[in-house]
Amino acid sequence: MANDHSYEVFSPEHGVPIKAWTRGVPVEDAAKQQLLNIATLPFIYRWIAVMPDVHLGKGATVGSVIPTRKAIIPAAVGVDIGCGMMAVRTSLNARDLPDDLHTLRSTIESAVPHGRTDNGGRNDRGAWSQPPQRNAEAWATLAPKYGEIVEKHPRLGRGNDANHLGTLGTGNHFIEVCLDEAENVWIVLHSGSRGVGNRIGQFFIELAKQDMRRWMINLPDQDLAYLPEGTDHFNEYVKAVHWAQSYAMTNRELMMAATIDAIRAADLLPPFTADAEVVNCHHNYVAVEEHYGERVFVTRKGAVRAGINDLGIIPGSMGAKSFIVRGKGNPESFESCSHGAGRAMSRNEAKRRFTIGDHVRATEGVECRKDADVIDETPAAYKSIDAVMQAQSDLVDIVHTLKQIVCVKG
Repeated sequence: MANDHSYEVFSPEHGVPIKAWTRGVPVEDAAKQQLLNIATLPFIYRWIAVMPDVHLGKGATVGSVIPTRKAIIPAAVGVDIGCGMMAVRTSLNARDLPDDLHTLRSTIESAVPHGRTDNGGRNDRGAWSQPPQRNAEAWATLAPKYGEIVEKHPRLGRGNDANHLGTLGTGNHFIEVCLDEAENVWIVLHSGSRGVGNRIGQFFIELAKQDMRRWMINLPDQDLAYLPEGTDHFNEYVKAVHWAQSYAMTNRELMMAATIDAIRAADLLPPFTADAEVVNCHHNYVAVEEHYGERVFVTRKGAVRAGINDLGIIPGSMGAKSFIVRGKGNPESFESCSHGAGRAMSRNEAKRRFTIGDHVRATEGVECRKDADVIDETPAAYKSIDAVMQAQSDLVDIVHTLKQIVCVKG
């Protein structure tokens, strides 16, 4: 263990070291084992960086930064490709808000499709039956490249795509109204590449597994199947993953625009602008970056880029705080920071352990759903966001501390 750094070092018997910014934050044994498995892969560059919100994921650990040479692990990028956050500071102040925030929540819920019904079929409330004009125009710019991807792999075209653009999804995806330390009103949202990104992720994870079997490559975990640079599958994946990341970024922009328009139209608030500070960042993605003088692939699985002066968003849970941060460009974390508080337990464990009463108490003062279907997202299911921020104080500076007052869940 290193004592002279803000991180801990785990060194596997075979493989690269693991540098973990986890002081004062619990890390489950299964997540450690998963990290040790990744560290044994022959193409990992220098070391793996682990963020304080780390927890067990599928294939790769959530809260890990995996730099690779000449290969990408599709399961490390995951199936919510380009998932991330967007935040906008408005010109509104807390004193401009109505006493009853329920109407504000309903307004947002009506403006952005969210959740999932009808098994994602024709009557799914989480998809557009008729996308608005602005969304149709945005899709028109994404469609040509998508057409090329589908032409090569027709299976990827079978499912939701244009009708998911500008929609929230389910699980831990949300739209929130928050107040910062000066009581300025922010709108913050969290979502990714929806059904189409999921299809792309699943498809290439499976292709990578097939390739491993064909080449008789044994892995400590079959979800660590990789695509070597220079192969057709690698090139096709890179094209598809970058497209899905663009889709995710556009998805957030459209939801933000729809939310702001709806709040304005509802006449609940005085006239306002919404462009004082704007942040839009991925936290599940792969990018080509230069580190220690070499160009490598950096996969951030539940981590945010935190280069010098990069702005990022680190959300807590429904009843906690969120942070707008500025990166310090720490080279040892490959210029990264955490993407949230990180789950302290599985969704099933949270449902087993907490009652609706617990959830109501934990979200006091927040206008949000208080029913059994959101128990898995209750604040106590997450690690302490304060402990997480403390553990990464050499990765980011806090610019704004946000407190949720309205939360719309998928």
